[in-house]
Amino acid sequence: MSVTSINTRNQFKGQIVAIKRGEIVSEVEIETSAGIISAVVTTSSLQRLNLRVGNAALALFKATEVMIAKLADD
Repeated sequence: MSVTSINTRNQFKGQIVAIKRGEIVSEVEIETSAGIISAVVTTSSLQRLNLRVGNAALALFKATEVMIAKLADD
């Protein structure tokens, strides 16, 4: 599955540079043109999205939440 459109305008494209994996939640760091953006996601989502250091990703902002969409490899 790939994201073709989304209603969130606040988004930064970048690359995952670090993952701090926890038992229940994990922290994902994405390097963007605006700097490093960190997001806390459930570890089950980390596994389901198959997020890895080096993946292209979007940091999506809506209100006070940060969501991540993994992009297809270039």
